[in-house]
Amino acid sequence: MPILAIDTATLVSSVALAAADTLVAELTLQTKKTHSELLMPHIDRILQMATIEKSLLKAVAVSIGPGSFTGLRIGLATAKALAYALHIPLIGVPSLAALAFNCPVPGSILSPVLDAQKGNVYQALYTWQNAELTELVPPRVISFAAALEELAVREHPVLLLGEAAVAHRREIEARGANIMMAAPHVVMARAGSIAMLAHRLLKQGVYHDVFSLEPLYIRRSEAEELWEKRCGAVQ
Repeated sequence: MPILAIDTATLVSSVALAAADTLVAELTLQTKKTHSELLMPHIDRILQMATIEKSLLKAVAVSIGPGSFTGLRIGLATAKALAYALHIPLIGVPSLAALAFNCPVPGSILSPVLDAQKGNVYQALYTWQNAELTELVPPRVISFAAALEELAVREHPVLLLGEAAVAHRREIEARGANIMMAAPHVVMARAGSIAMLAHRLLKQGVYHDVFSLEPLYIRRSEAEELWEKRCGAVQ
């Protein structure tokens, strides 16, 4: 009984079906189309391709952020609707942890970075210990320049992942030393990693309430910041 996984936290639209030890199917696209156009057709297509009925799904997993505010809302709303309609568990998976999960490389520090606008990135640091992904630094907002300076003094090799890493490829390559880009096939978000992490969480008894699970935004939206500038902070 596989888990259906959804990742719409970035420009990448990705859905996957995975059993505990098998990635059954994955459909990942990076196009100019919106998630609202792609997500449901992709879910229908991947179920058809894998010849799996919705009724056989064990759970629905979804990337909960940080990331694109609109993308996160679309993915979470879809996952909630499916979990509620099918009466199956809903599992929210942190987006940065899922990116790090792409690269099970012991002895290295994994630094997923996603665009947080205005020269900033969402970043967290992870490493693999005893076949488990371990968080070293929790998700935060930091300027990319400052993040790169911090990574430069790390003793262990550092792998950068995520859309912000791709956007800042030249700075990363110029830095050299122990700081490297992850390989192209694992540098971007993948729903397969969401699914595999969700299986681990579900095995530990971790799942979330359909009505109360919220995206992990970390920072406020541009609209909220603009409203505060115009109208003053809400007391």
